[in-house]
Amino acid sequence: MPVYLDHAATTPMLPEVREAFVDALGLVGNPSSIHGHGQNARRMLEEAREQVAASLGCDPVEVVFTSGGTEAVNSAVKGLFWSRNAPHAGRVGSGASVSRPRPRVLVPRGEHHATIDTVEWLERNAGAAVEWLPIDGDGRIEVEAVASALQEHDDIALLTFLWANNEVGTIQPVEELTALAGAHGVPVHIDAVSAYGHLPVSLRESGAAAISVSAHKIGGPLGIGALALARTTHIEALLHGGGQQRGVRSGTQDAPAAVGFGVAAQHPLSSLTPLRETLIEGVLAAVPGAVLRGDREVRLDNNAHFTFEGCQGDSLLLMLDMAGISASTGSACQAGVPEPSHVLLAMGLSEEESRSALRFTLGQDSSADDVAALLAALPSAVERARRAGSSARPV
Repeated sequence: MPVYLDHAATTPMLPEVREAFVDALGLVGNPSSIHGHGQNARRMLEEAREQVAASLGCDPVEVVFTSGGTEAVNSAVKGLFWSRNAPHAGRVGSGASVSRPRPRVLVPRGEHHATIDTVEWLERNAGAAVEWLPIDGDGRIEVEAVASALQEHDDIALLTFLWANNEVGTIQPVEELTALAGAHGVPVHIDAVSAYGHLPVSLRESGAAAISVSAHKIGGPLGIGALALARTTHIEALLHGGGQQRGVRSGTQDAPAAVGFGVAAQHPLSSLTPLRETLIEGVLAAVPGAVLRGDREVRLDNNAHFTFEGCQGDSLLLMLDMAGISASTGSACQAGVPEPSHVLLAMGLSEEESRSALRFTLGQDSSADDVAALLAALPSAVERARRAGSSARPV
């Protein structure tokens, strides 16, 4: 029976979410219309917004629905950058402006490509000065480097970082980083897509200006995410036309998807740590040369990321797929691109080591039988992948 161990890429829709979503698809009415059908759609949409807000530790008005995590990240990073560099930025009193450029964006290495590609676009097209911050051998942001950058520069537009690394699972010191930035008046955006549903994510308690999440990572529908945006935070919009959602994201809102998202946001998730530990210990015992990457303890409860000495990760992925087991070499957003993991390179691994990675991620329907099936298939898959790698090397 096929075994799915790639829940970080997407996890199956929960049955109760599917039922609510399908029912809502029969809804007729634009939430912006003032007639009865429209207002019924509005009611369902706003009830869903309340449910998502409760899961994100914020008020409903602070939840902006998006098409997913990538749009939420783009909206936050670009929107904060543009807002901090707009002609009205820093305006005080009756029209007196003290606006000055804030081109610097602080970004740790090892971020998701939704952030990397966004800040590189700002660098090419909007005059951003991107300052890449180091991460340590576990993928953790080096707090001292962040503190130093904040102390050294007074032209910082924002700090953006992952709540937990999407590849190796290491959880970041969120409140320490936001407190540092806050002391210098620098807004913080946190990409919490991989952490949402596995850790308590709160806009209010984190001290962030904005947090990005996605529904399909927690058993909700594909095609919808959210940006939790603090009331006091202004961003320039990516999309214009209609002024919906505080003018941050214009366009007709997807009420059925929001309904599904709201149900998923309310669903209590059990800890996957015991099953993750069984997986980690089993892999380390079964495969000589397997090395767990990321922090051993302070990591996501569903993440087990390894490098396998002498293997190409994509070869091993194929061997396991042939055995009916689905895993990942890293972020699904970069799947199919034969390049070493930029996260592992930033952690100090060699290019060869960075090409040997495989990530196993658990979900709410994962079982001990799934882990047992992996452990039964993995040793021979690794051996075949190593032989394939050796035969492909030039003599």
